[in-house]
Amino acid sequence: MKKILLFIFIAMAARHLSAQNQVTLQADSGKVIINKHIYGHFSEHLGKCIYGGFYVGEGNTKIPHTKGVRNDVVDALKKLKIPNLRWPGGCFADTYHWKDGIGPKNKRPTIVNTWWGGVTEDNSFGTHDFLDMCELLGAEPYLSGNVGSGTVQELSDWVQYVSFDGISPMSKLRKENGREKPWTVRFWGIGNEAWGCGGNMRPEYYANIYRQYATFMTGWDNNNKIFRIASGANSSDYNWTEVLMRDIPHNMLEGVGVHHYSVIDWSKKGSASEFSEQQYFTTMQRALKMEELVTKHAAIMDKYDPKKRVAMVVDEWGGWYDVEPGTNPGFLYQQNTMRDAMIAGVTLNIFNNHADRVRMANLAQTINVLQAVILTNDEKILLTPTYHVMEMYNVHQDATLLPVKIKTNDYTLNGEKLPAVSVSASRDKNGVTHISLVNIDGKNVQDVTIDIKGAKYTAVTGRVLSSPKIQDHNTFESPDKVKPAVFKGATLSTGKLSVKVPAFSVVVLELK
Repeated sequence: MKKILLFIFIAMAARHLSAQNQVTLQADSGKVIINKHIYGHFSEHLGKCIYGGFYVGEGNTKIPHTKGVRNDVVDALKKLKIPNLRWPGGCFADTYHWKDGIGPKNKRPTIVNTWWGGVTEDNSFGTHDFLDMCELLGAEPYLSGNVGSGTVQELSDWVQYVSFDGISPMSKLRKENGREKPWTVRFWGIGNEAWGCGGNMRPEYYANIYRQYATFMTGWDNNNKIFRIASGANSSDYNWTEVLMRDIPHNMLEGVGVHHYSVIDWSKKGSASEFSEQQYFTTMQRALKMEELVTKHAAIMDKYDPKKRVAMVVDEWGGWYDVEPGTNPGFLYQQNTMRDAMIAGVTLNIFNNHADRVRMANLAQTINVLQAVILTNDEKILLTPTYHVMEMYNVHQDATLLPVKIKTNDYTLNGEKLPAVSVSASRDKNGVTHISLVNIDGKNVQDVTIDIKGAKYTAVTGRVLSSPKIQDHNTFESPDKVKPAVFKGATLSTGKLSVKVPAFSVVVLELK
């Protein structure tokens, strides 16, 4: 009898140990900096992202603004510590001619947005408006140049217009339009999705086109220090990255893009807010695919660039669902739930852990489009669960990546499984360590034991984003239903940190 009881005790203990998620944190190590630009955003002329989102017009008397840009949006994004903002697209970039968006607003020509809803825009939001807004935000602008329907001259003129501090036709034109000193514009995209809406090009053809455009944007030695980003691969198109890294001289190339969306099925994306656990599980499969994509694209880049001089730029990522009922299908307006918080948490952990190669990324998109961080409705504004995750994670910006090893339980559903727990960690310039934990499990709390090596901490605090249902989201009637709270589920003892991470939640811990 005693032997049987002993056996049962051992079996239960073993089962209990197997149910523990084990993390090892090397707190005294770390050489790679998590570039703050991983936390970038994307603003396209699409739906109500620009007009009605960022920009409400200089004559608006209902909504407080600065030169037509909403003050509440600026305040929210500054709290987010938004490091860069991509504009004007997206697919729209390759139909946009920047000279139509400068000069007196009442004399600007209109443009039909053929990609997104067929609406006619008046070009009242243009280069000056965007770059002045970036100054308000304290964010670096990332301009996407028109390669699909533009010219080399048009793009080189744009670079000179915004950046040249001297006497030239373009700087003269800029001054005539009210801006004496140039802006600082470092990031330039040379086309967008050249494999698709940017021209349906083959990679070899685009590589040659890229070389031509890149040549005339700067001098022999890139004397104006611009950061040229090639239009990168669609998800797992590894041949695209191979051709670009092989055929473009690396002294002409600072970054190579990658685009990946967490889509259940392109022909049947499903509702953004009314979804089953199976749809949630499938979405997380697509989101976690980012680990494989980054790893395999990085391996190709390493082959041609072992010193990792060229950055991987994941300049479009996020969840994509069917639009909200009754809205324009071309406006891509969708709600944002705890599912989106999970996408954001695991994706940012992946980027952090690959910070040696991933040095810039852009969530699609900032306001009212796809996985937005802000939704607006006339004078109303709300912050989404995705906003709160990115605000919690901004402690990682420009911090030193700390190596972590994880053994995680599985999140299982209908015979399939995914890793339940995701983690990344960093040490900031003040020596404070932050650990971000995500539990994607749709039902179960995950107990995580973190074995701390190389440092002694005496205090742990934290914040958590969680909610009773994975479908929970904020509305204009209840804008604070989902928001961060103080986390009390972490205990610290000698060299060990024990954490109870609620089902489908994001936790960020601070250790001192």
